[in-house]
Amino acid sequence: MTTALAASIPSPTQGVWYLGFFPIRAYAMCILAGIVVAVWITQRRLEDRGGTSGQALDVAAWAVPFGIVGGRLYHLATSWQPYFGPGGHPMDAFKVWNGGLGIWGAVALGAVGAWIGCRRQHVRFLDFIDAAAPGVAVAQAFGRWGNWFNNELYGGRTSLPWGLEIHQWDQAAGKAVVDASGKPVVLGTFQPTFLYESLWCLLIALAIVLLERRLRAAGRPLVPGRVFALYVMLYTAGRLVIELMRTDEANHILGLRLNVWTSVLVFLFGLALWWRFGRRAAAAGKDTATAAPETAPGEDAEVSAGEATVPAGPAARHTSDAGARAADRGSSHDPD
Repeated sequence: MTTALAASIPSPTQGVWYLGFFPIRAYAMCILAGIVVAVWITQRRLEDRGGTSGQALDVAAWAVPFGIVGGRLYHLATSWQPYFGPGGHPMDAFKVWNGGLGIWGAVALGAVGAWIGCRRQHVRFLDFIDAAAPGVAVAQAFGRWGNWFNNELYGGRTSLPWGLEIHQWDQAAGKAVVDASGKPVVLGTFQPTFLYESLWCLLIALAIVLLERRLRAAGRPLVPGRVFALYVMLYTAGRLVIELMRTDEANHILGLRLNVWTSVLVFLFGLALWWRFGRRAAAAGKDTATAAPETAPGEDAEVSAGEATVPAGPAARHTSDAGARAADRGSSHDPD
């Protein structure tokens, strides 16, 4: 056992520290760090889209609380037994710091909060969620390290050199159980699914940023909303694979973990968003092309000699008629 553990990834033996009577929980710190980085990334990207300083923080003031509530509600709805089942503890439903935030609910209700914030700050919603997409992925990458501190959400047993050492955990105390000699009890080495998802989220953020740059340089930028749709599809594709590796307790439907089915449905939702935003942009482009033959107000309707005459727009014809009437009256002044 000692040889096997020597080649493994160690896990913390403590997930909470106390400053006097005030608990400092690693899980909460990881989430907070992710939020800070996400807001910073979103602000920079929002300014590239014409936003002003501080808008990302103002919108996040709505999106973050909504997201935390949504994440907790999803967790309670899909893992209700420890709280509301036989022998459960209903009051533990409010103990968010012990872990238990479902990303699906966090993104869904967080988007509602972001929409409210965008309305109040006069920010275009699609621009905001596109700007926020890689930041949200980075925040998820940070948040997964909270699972590492809590020794939770791992996969099956493994002898791989990057296997994760997991301790028997005292959830109430926030630390590993110790044996008679005072040493933490090690359950074995397991697949570090938290690490897989963290790395996948970082790759998503990098892929989105690089793809956007390449398409803009080529003169073919993604239409509004498609960056967010791409994030949804990429995350759910990876989450589906990782979810199949996890061995922690979960509700099942037709033999598969509930979050496997959720991943499939949310991926299809992201695909529908991609198609929808593309159709909307195409329709807007057709409308612009239809209106293009009209001359813009103030534009000269005449062309140089030898060229075909361009039909003048309403404003140009009005100006021409006014000039002709002034000439007929013998006016010697040009119109203002």
